[in-house]
Amino acid sequence: MYFPSYRMRRLRQSRQMRDLVHETDLLPDRLIYPLFVTHGNNVRNQVDAMPGCYQLSINNLVEEAKEVRELGIPGVVLFGIPAEKDEAGTEAYDDEGIVQMAIGALKENVPELLVITDVCLCEYTSHGHCGIVRDGDVDNDVTLEMLSKMAVSHAEAGADIVAPSDMMDGRVAAIRASLDGEGFSNTPIMSYSSKFASAFYGPFREAAESTPEFGDRRSYQMDHRNSDEAVRETLLDIEEGADIVMVKPALPYLDIIYRIKQETKFPLAAYNVSGEYSMIKAAAEKGWIDEKRTVLEALTSIRRAGADITITYHAKDAAVWLKEK
Repeated sequence: MYFPSYRMRRLRQSRQMRDLVHETDLLPDRLIYPLFVTHGNNVRNQVDAMPGCYQLSINNLVEEAKEVRELGIPGVVLFGIPAEKDEAGTEAYDDEGIVQMAIGALKENVPELLVITDVCLCEYTSHGHCGIVRDGDVDNDVTLEMLSKMAVSHAEAGADIVAPSDMMDGRVAAIRASLDGEGFSNTPIMSYSSKFASAFYGPFREAAESTPEFGDRRSYQMDHRNSDEAVRETLLDIEEGADIVMVKPALPYLDIIYRIKQETKFPLAAYNVSGEYSMIKAAAEKGWIDEKRTVLEALTSIRRAGADITITYHAKDAAVWLKEK
């Protein structure tokens, strides 16, 4: 039987051989771990839809953050659960708000950890939308003022990076101008530039208590059928001053990750969202898949598509598994 002189299987014969020629690295220092912080003391509320994830009071958040850093994960992204919600999302930009206090505690106790903050009103508003609602719709331009105040308050508290996830038009430019005007010109913006209106966010909304009271978010988050629009959104955010851009969700949008990386060459984050996490957890619990292999394969696919940074609830487990390899 005739074979070509080059046999593809030659370099697959052993783990050492495969490792020698592998093309994509997955390392803990490319991962970011999302954390949910709430008021109180010694609070550790399990999120039912996200096994292994918790709403944490600040004292427990600090302990979790220490573990994260010891695992070689460089940073966390914070989502706050306020004491009270109102139509204006007041605690979002309160200097004594839950995220602002959490930032201070993390910078005091784990100073080498990068603290990234979510800049959005959905967790703080009584109606659950990402901005100020007027006449049944989110008022884009009024919302920009609130988001800018929120970002500045996070920077004042010590945040290393602010990450607007609201999808309002012009928010990167507004936040950049406000940060610069208040003396925070060196604070980077990680923009959720291509955030799709997705069915994969459900478990997060339980964790962050941010389900919309009415309607949905399709008038400001992107249509999942669109690819060219994702590129336009990203280019606009870059033009407005974004330092890092993002695609969210990750696994259903690997084509978008690849395309944006190819077309912009900008630092690119991808958010491996709650629904992606919960599906793997549920299937693994049933014994239908090998959790470790599935997680590492999924995270490698995100990296292979072009993501420089992956935000993932699997970060801690993945960091442990990667050290075992």
